[in-house]
Amino acid sequence: SFIIANELNLYEQQSSYNPNMPLRQLQYLGNLYEAYVEKNDFDKYGRKLIPLPVPKFMVFYNGLGKVAEESVLRLSDAFPAGADADVEVRVRMLDINYGKNQALLEKCKPLMEYAWIVREIRERAKIADIKTAVDSVIDDLPDSFVLKLFLVVHKLEVGTMLLTEYDEVKHYERVYRDAHREGEEEGMA
Repeated sequence: SFIIANELNLYEQQSSYNPNMPLRQLQYLGNLYEAYVEKNDFDKYGRKLIPLPVPKFMVFYNGLGKVAEESVLRLSDAFPAGADADVEVRVRMLDINYGKNQALLEKCKPLMEYAWIVREIRERAKIADIKTAVDSVIDDLPDSFVLKLFLVVHKLEVGTMLLTEYDEVKHYERVYRDAHREGEEEGMA
């Protein structure tokens, strides 16, 4: 998160679709506002209105599931149908897989590079183990990539992060598979 021109931007990257992002972002926002009030020595119990930066929520999605290139997730989707809520949270979700949201990726070189790297790792992981795929992609980065220096210097850390991300995908696939098998067994019984 960061503040620019009285706008509090909360960005998150997700490799799996999560319809609960509005709830999570609302919780993050509460924590950030609490810190903002404390840092600026405001009195939230006082008579003076506290000027707050305007929240803007963004999720960059690069999972394998099919999603729209751009969508809006709403907190109110979790409420009972027809509920008249006093609060709403909207989170803009952008699919940043390579080839999606091309105009955005062309305007933001590091984001385009990240999308390219993820695609390359996925492709190479089809023929090699994931660690080899990650290492080979980092080793083969074009010199023109802004991210190259960072990724090369932090190769071990980045590799561990990417391996964890991919292990999470496998974990959820296994959970689904096992739950499906249990359901079949219960159905047969």
